[in-house]
Amino acid sequence: MKTNVPGTGVHAEVGDQIVVGGPTVGTPGRDGEVIALHHEDGTPPYDVRWSDTGRTTVFFPGPDAHVRHLHTEPGRPRRTER
Repeated sequence: MKTNVPGTGVHAEVGDQIVVGGPTVGTPGRDGEVIALHHEDGTPPYDVRWSDTGRTTVFFPGPDAHVRHLHTEPGRPRRTER
């Protein structure tokens, strides 16, 4: 499982997980699944289905968000890493 590296820009694919930190210390964050992209290159915004509510929203990641690439096969480069 890979995560994006801070400072390199956010890129996601359908099926990736968005993880957002809580707004304050001790407050839980949230996560959701990327279900649609608005740009072919994987840049934001994304349509995300949130695990805590089941709702889908258009999401623009802030500095407290990162992408977990859950579906990358070992040894096979992602389309955006070539």
